[in-house]
Amino acid sequence: MTYFGYVLASYLVSAGVIAALIAWVVLDGRAQRQAIEDLDRAGLRRGDRSAPKGERP
Repeated sequence: MTYFGYVLASYLVSAGVIAALIAWVVLDGRAQRQAIEDLDRAGLRRGDRSAPKGERP
């Protein structure tokens, strides 16, 4: 029982880090989906190498 506090603390820290990583991935996925939707609304499609109509450089 001497090391119980250290073991518990390490498990809690590990669980916190894993939860933070999961949250990060979920939030980043939402942001990426939003960015793709914005590009779709602007007229760009995946694999489309041309600029939107009327917006040539």
